[in-house]
Amino acid sequence: MLVPCYNEEVAIPRVVRAFRAALPGATIYVYDNNSRDRTVEVARAAGAVVRTEMLQGKGHVVRRMFADIEADIYVLVDGDDTYEAAAAPRMVAKLIEDRLDMVTGIRISSIEEAYRPGHRLGNLMLTGMVRSIFGNRITDMLSGYRVFSRRFVKSFPALAAGFETETEFTVHALELMLPVGEVRTAYKERPAGSASKLRTFSDGWRILRAIVALVKREKPLPFFSWISAGLLLLGLGLGLPVVWTFLETGLVPRLPTAVLAMGLVLLSFLSFTCGLILDTVTRGRMEAKRTAYLAIPAPAFEALPPG
Repeated sequence: MLVPCYNEEVAIPRVVRAFRAALPGATIYVYDNNSRDRTVEVARAAGAVVRTEMLQGKGHVVRRMFADIEADIYVLVDGDDTYEAAAAPRMVAKLIEDRLDMVTGIRISSIEEAYRPGHRLGNLMLTGMVRSIFGNRITDMLSGYRVFSRRFVKSFPALAAGFETETEFTVHALELMLPVGEVRTAYKERPAGSASKLRTFSDGWRILRAIVALVKREKPLPFFSWISAGLLLLGLGLGLPVVWTFLETGLVPRLPTAVLAMGLVLLSFLSFTCGLILDTVTRGRMEAKRTAYLAIPAPAFEALPPG
């Protein structure tokens, strides 16, 4: 059980107690991220194993947890007591029974304060972008409630620093075509006295930038092809009237426009060439990541007791 935490003095004891009841055989690790309240003390008193990550940001905490902890199955959940602990056994069972590498908890809530319309809309938009580019096997890309296999955790690059780490989970699974699943889970309001760390616009902007960076890194040919097409259309739009005038009169009265159009067309071909080269590099990286994934033994699913 992996729980990243920052200033969750009120919520973290409830999270530890709830998941200890739901998964009595699991070791619960709480990773504190420079909390300024009593998060460490109350988490330890609740029975969790408490560790610290000094680099600020959820992505840094996830990277440290994945590097430190050895297990066959990992359950990752936020420490804000908004996710349904009772769903954890169902998620673990689905991972085992269907031999999956990642199970995502899809947030279902009728409480507006728990899942605000702005967050819901942003999640739908960002998830829709990723689904359209990388595949439509994920419904709730930004959910912080996940179950992973050892193969996923130990082959995951973990390059993000903040909340965009959930986007990396999704893209990593979709790009490597890993077996994934989803379980519907209740999503509730934070306990009284605790405050959300989410900032709708700034965090949404960071996630959007992360998506663009992932598209450039994982899908370079389509990315640079769109840039190439835009430059080519702009160059042709500026250059064709100049060419038409030259064919009619034999003169080039707008020389700067002609030079600009030629430069845009050359940049268009250069962008497309970059896409072709980087596509080859990306395929080599994908093969290396797939090989690293296959080098990790799969969990002994058949040795685990039913249910």
